[in-house]
Amino acid sequence: MEKINSFLELRYAIQILEIEQAEKAQLLKQQFYITYESLKPMNLIRNTLKEVFLSPNLIDNFVGTTVGLASGYLSKKIVVGTSSNIIKKLFGSLLEYGVTNLVAQHPEGIKTMGQLIFKRIFGKKEVPSEES
Repeated sequence: MEKINSFLELRYAIQILEIEQAEKAQLLKQQFYITYESLKPMNLIRNTLKEVFLSPNLIDNFVGTTVGLASGYLSKKIVVGTSSNIIKKLFGSLLEYGVTNLVAQHPEGIKTMGQLIFKRIFGKKEVPSEES
């Protein structure tokens, strides 16, 4: 800012600063309102749900993790059953942890294997011809 030498220049500089201050105050109020609206609980829930349903990676990860947890739990139940043997329970917990991690980390491979098994079990079987 240049040096002020007269009363008129001082008054003009003050007016410019007051206008700038009013503009910044208006922008601050607008930003405060936007922030206030975005922090309302209903808006937080709505925005979070939008992100969840619009993110295919998140849904795939969720499904993979859920399938991993379920398969780990089922494998433990199959191995341990209702046994009260502590070693069998320990082995079942380790198996559950391993299966859960394996399935959660490789959902595409598990999905491919599942489809292959499903096709083998329920797929059309070719009838051999009698011409041979």
